[in-house]
Amino acid sequence: MDGSVLALLSVLGALAIGAISPGPSFVLVARTSIAVSRRAGLAAAVGMGIGGVAFATLALLGLHAALTQVGWLYLALKIAGGLYLVHLAVRIWRGAAEPIRVPDGTAEADGVLRSFGIGLATQISNPKTAIVYASIFAALLPASPPGWVLLALPPSVFLVEAGWYAIVAVAFSAGRPRAAYLRSKTWIDRLAASVIGALGVRLVMDAATPS
Repeated sequence: MDGSVLALLSVLGALAIGAISPGPSFVLVARTSIAVSRRAGLAAAVGMGIGGVAFATLALLGLHAALTQVGWLYLALKIAGGLYLVHLAVRIWRGAAEPIRVPDGTAEADGVLRSFGIGLATQISNPKTAIVYASIFAALLPASPPGWVLLALPPSVFLVEAGWYAIVAVAFSAGRPRAAYLRSKTWIDRLAASVIGALGVRLVMDAATPS
């Protein structure tokens, strides 16, 4: 197998493992799929995919070097990302006791767009993910990859990220998970809010703790 092909597959495999690992993105897509609709969950998955493309592009442009040389920028991004996750957790917690409303066509379209935006914002809210992308690229890509690899990476990253979260959206929007959610909405929402909020607080605390 050509070395460049092997490098590309290695990068995508490493990113797939990272995407599958549970985190705020997984929690958000799963909750959106069962609380809103499958379409909203898929929209959030697309947002995750575009966020992954943004990280891939920044990694190719040398984001890792920029963040390590400008320490305050990395800290600022960690604090901003952490505060966003805390804000999202508070919103979910406050709405935990509210009943599910069946949306009309316009409201559902708004919900899909909102889910896409929240998915994208959640994906890019963690600068550590950007460092992971940059580290994987630096470790697995050749020093001077051919042009076709550079062109293939962003759409391939989108397929990995959006593809995984689309699977999550379809799985959690099925009848049984949705019925289970409706029976225990308040506690499930509060658990999701706690997980997302804890990750946000951890980001902020990491930024505040001297290394």
